[in-house]
Amino acid sequence: MNKIIKAIVLSSSLIATGAAYASQEAQQLSICLTDSMNGKERKNLAKWIFFGMSSHSSIKPFSKVTESDIGDSSKYVGALITRLITEDCPSQAKAASKVLGSTAFDQAFKVVGEVAMQELMAEPSVGQSLGAFEKHLDKEKFNAVFQ
Repeated sequence: MNKIIKAIVLSSSLIATGAAYASQEAQQLSICLTDSMNGKERKNLAKWIFFGMSSHSSIKPFSKVTESDIGDSSKYVGALITRLITEDCPSQAKAASKVLGSTAFDQAFKVVGEVAMQELMAEPSVGQSLGAFEKHLDKEKFNAVFQ
């Protein structure tokens, strides 16, 4: 059980960087998990990911996230994951676990983390903020590379 919880925590906080092999069972689990969450739950999951990242020593000085915020968010996510695995998707979780063990949860929650982050990225202000670097690119150097 600890391995499954650890995989969920680590995986839900990551955005998958490539297409890794996922068993059909892990894919079915990820579909069930994402289909079982509403927009508010995805936003709260993304908030939990942000709160976790805000505790990094390089980011913490810029964050006003409190220990209480982290505790409340962790409590919420614990209840959410409990519901998803034990009520919404128990058969998919069991099947995926039989095939790949904790790796199935790793794969499935990577998808859940991606969906949660997409929920935040859909807001125009986020795209504008993340795209602001573009005005600082040296366009002449880019033109030289691509001409």
